[in-house]
Amino acid sequence: MDFNPTPQCRTPRGSSTGSRLAVALFALLAVLGPLTPARADTALKPVLTRLAHASFNEKQAAVSALEKAESPRRVVVLRALMKGDLAYRKSDRRVVITRELSDGFRLIAADTGKALGKVGMRDVHRIAINNSIRLELRNTIARLSLADPDPDVRLAAVKDMLNHMTPQTARALRARQSKETNSAVSTAIATALALTDSHSSDASVRLRAVKTLAGSLTSAAHNRLAQLVQTGSEGKPGEPDPKVRAAAAAALKSIQDKRDFYSLLQTGFFGLSLGSVLLLAGIGLAITFGVMGVINMAHGEMMMLGAYTTYVVQLAMPGHIGSSLFVAIPAAFLVSGVVGILIERTVIRFLYGRPLETLLATFGISLILQQSVRSIFSPLNRTVKSPSWMSGSLDINSVLSLTYNRLYIVVFALIAFAALLLVLKKTSLGLKVRAVSQNRAMAKAMGVRTEWVDALTFGLGSGVAGIAGVALSQLTNVGPNLGQSYIIDSFMVVVFGGVGNLWGTLVSALTLGVADKFLEPWSGAVLAKVVVLVLLILFIQKRPRGLFPQKGRMAEG
Repeated sequence: MDFNPTPQCRTPRGSSTGSRLAVALFALLAVLGPLTPARADTALKPVLTRLAHASFNEKQAAVSALEKAESPRRVVVLRALMKGDLAYRKSDRRVVITRELSDGFRLIAADTGKALGKVGMRDVHRIAINNSIRLELRNTIARLSLADPDPDVRLAAVKDMLNHMTPQTARALRARQSKETNSAVSTAIATALALTDSHSSDASVRLRAVKTLAGSLTSAAHNRLAQLVQTGSEGKPGEPDPKVRAAAAAALKSIQDKRDFYSLLQTGFFGLSLGSVLLLAGIGLAITFGVMGVINMAHGEMMMLGAYTTYVVQLAMPGHIGSSLFVAIPAAFLVSGVVGILIERTVIRFLYGRPLETLLATFGISLILQQSVRSIFSPLNRTVKSPSWMSGSLDINSVLSLTYNRLYIVVFALIAFAALLLVLKKTSLGLKVRAVSQNRAMAKAMGVRTEWVDALTFGLGSGVAGIAGVALSQLTNVGPNLGQSYIIDSFMVVVFGGVGNLWGTLVSALTLGVADKFLEPWSGAVLAKVVVLVLLILFIQKRPRGLFPQKGRMAEG
């Protein structure tokens, strides 16, 4: 009888073969693993060595050699060279990528990507390039980026090529055209190749190129079609073939019509963003002016306080710029609101029924607030950083681009308007505010403490102005005179829309903002405001109470 002391160790024949295969595979990976980066280093190292000691002509040849080098780090090195981050360490002449610090540089090995520690400012020497090399680098990086898996990277690469087409670039695009699966990238490649074909000696090729360019809104396509249509200094047309010239003229007109249309949309968007700022500035004034009849010339300074609150919050949160804006919004509302209540309790409450005196008093308060800010923060403008999620723009096409900061401000203004509307319609304070605005004597007879309603209303309007200051800090520099630029526009919004009517304020703010931006291209910024003011005066002559007049016994009286 056979006896096996360890029967659990017996394995089937197939399993033993698989184990041997796995062991062999692991051994092979252990041998090849260290060799892969070594091969990459071998491909880059001689080129980098040449680059560190080369003349400008030799550097241009080195760029071509880097493009052909079979290394995953070649694009990283080329981008570092174009940005001026490529240098060599003076101690051993090793080529490195630098990352600037406050007291020196952090070094990364160009060939391996390995961190090499920190050095002083004078321990490295930057590898300089000229404009010719910079242009070659741009085209080389774009060609290498055509194979990137990210379609946005490929699209950006093709757009870089559009204005600097070369025979080498055209060959790379033709090779990529049949492989491209993204429609936007395919369209951009077709446009780039059409620009090249428009210089062909064959008229039929030029005609096909013109038909392709007719669907593009890029500046490169527009400029090339204009060259084909225009007449030279000797009276000869840019395009000798009449069919191609006629097609180019038709394509140019089609592109120009589209560009004009999108330009109008862009102007309308700028008008909406300006109207949103006017809305935030005007709704607070509409509440105080409508309820208390106070001409508050310090309303602009409430906006200024909101903007400076944003600046202080960013100073307190230097490492959290993105989230600091969400802290600044309630903080600005509280700061401006509390200051507004203090102004109402100490000055305004003694001047009800005397609008001229409230105007003079609040004007004096505005001067005091401006001087206080100058004494605390100095008269110099302060810059408030925009969060990363508000930077950049939403590119609809080559002509229409919507900046994120203005887009967010439009949305923010509508949210603030909706929130204020809910407060006035759905809360006890809102009910009392509406009661006092319609008939103060009756509201007081019903037990409403009108003096506290006045204080809270003034604080609410001032707090909303502070929120407007947060929005303004993302569009312009923060300074002591920030509010003075918008106080007149705020009164125009309130008077045009109807005193005390929020819906009228919304309509009037957006209308005045869009009208101002559409008039600017023809009349200039200053004259546009004058024209809007004259038209508003004429409108008030016909409708003294604005678009949406206030209702109630007090309004009728």
